[in-house]
Amino acid sequence: MAKDKQYSSTTLSRDEPAPKTTATTPVVPKTVPTRSSVGDPARRETPASLAMPFGRQNYTLLLAGIGIILAGFFIMSLDKEEFGFGFLGLTLGPIVVMSGFVVEFFAILVRPKA
Repeated sequence: MAKDKQYSSTTLSRDEPAPKTTATTPVVPKTVPTRSSVGDPARRETPASLAMPFGRQNYTLLLAGIGIILAGFFIMSLDKEEFGFGFLGLTLGPIVVMSGFVVEFFAILVRPKA
């Protein structure tokens, strides 16, 4: 292999600056909404891209999942064994926490009712 072999012209050396390209973008004037369309909720239409991603059921499940996770941590803190090595700290609490994360998973994936 020759170390002094020249590669393609797209590589830049330290002495060679990158070429500057200027792109012009067209200026689009902003439209100001009229007073009649601002105050009238019937005229304002929400496009599909601005629709809420979650429905009431999703948020209810999210809050329930958070509550279950917090209950699991509380159950783990109730363990009287040293360093939490009893049944509550090693078995029941983690199972409750994992079930809370499963509820959170389903809360995200459930499609909102239309």
